Amino acid sequence: MKYMLNLYVLGVVLTLLSIFVRLMESLGGLLETPLPGSSWITRGHLANAQPPKGLPDHPSRGVQ
Repeated sequence: MKYMLNLYVLGVVLTLLSIFVRLMESLGGLLETPLPGSSWITRGHLANAQPPKGLPDHPSRGVQ
């Protein structure tokens, strides 16, 4: 009887561990891919950002 109780407890622990791991994976996926329109910027987006272009010449100078 004690053997069956140990197997039952082991099953419950493994099930809870599996649920916890899946929850952490889904939360990690949400952190890596923000929702469209979100104001959060991830490091991946910052690395792919292009530097700002210089200001164009002022139009009142004219080309000579």
